[in-house]
Amino acid sequence: MSSEKSKDLLDQVRDVMRVKHYSIHTERIYYNWIKRFVQYHKMTSREVLQNGEEKIEKFLTYLAVELHVALSTQNQAMNALVFLYKKVLKTPLTDKIDAVRAFKKNNVPVVLTRDEVRKIISIMENVPQLIVKILYGSGLRVMEAVRLRVQDIDYKMKQITVRSVKGAKDRITTFPESIIPILNNHFAKVKILHDGDLINGFGHVYLPYALSHKYKNAAKEWNWQYVFPSRNLSKDPRSGITRRHHVDPSSVNKAIKIAVKKIGIQKKISSHTFRHSFATHLLEKGIDIRTIQALLGHKDVSTTMVYTYVLQQGRHGVLSPMDDLF
Repeated sequence: MSSEKSKDLLDQVRDVMRVKHYSIHTERIYYNWIKRFVQYHKMTSREVLQNGEEKIEKFLTYLAVELHVALSTQNQAMNALVFLYKKVLKTPLTDKIDAVRAFKKNNVPVVLTRDEVRKIISIMENVPQLIVKILYGSGLRVMEAVRLRVQDIDYKMKQITVRSVKGAKDRITTFPESIIPILNNHFAKVKILHDGDLINGFGHVYLPYALSHKYKNAAKEWNWQYVFPSRNLSKDPRSGITRRHHVDPSSVNKAIKIAVKKIGIQKKISSHTFRHSFATHLLEKGIDIRTIQALLGHKDVSTTMVYTYVLQQGRHGVLSPMDDLF
């Protein structure tokens, strides 16, 4: 495929994803996988895209055998290519795709003790600290936390509504009442920032699913603003509009790593570790697995069951025979 035709195809991929309201995060992932797929097969024209099942099978096998990618990564590539054929090329895949499957690692999640959580949070500061308190206090993924809008937090009901999570479904989870004072102080600062943006001709936040067309003034209303806005204004890569986006989740992980290094905890810890710890500590308190499944937003309870395995290890399970010797 010539560079110009390749560019046309990728532009078409972007256009279709935007019409169907895919997130910019998903758009970038699918775009990159489709680009790698085209480069792998050294395609010179769209006609070469025919026999999609065979070409997808070879590419997925290459990812598993040569690159040794994880199963989740291989599945991600598969989803991108199915999107390409079904939604962009309008060519349904009818034959079976029998690629070599990547190996699925059954890793036990890293979990912190309550004391470790306390130490890490105490050494952190400002917005990253507040975000981590919500990760641990509500069991959110870091991307879910940075995408929160003001209206998603309900003080009276003590709950957080997590919008458009995996599968485009909303869910409700618990809200840590203990952070209300610090959150109120944070909101006061964010409100001043938003008011300043409005005065300067900005203040219009991104709204999903074309809501800005349905509700003309919603984009600048306080309730729709991000709880954790970025420090700087930036140009939206889709619309070209200059606006304030949410903070970058990488800044949260960076702050976590710095805190962990200072404390000297010898565990591989990321923002997701606090979500794991949230679930495990609820199990320790006797909260039933189905309730935790709902709070985490897991589609299948088997995903949540991994935390029961964590509880069966070490001090929560079998007593070491060494401790019976003396």
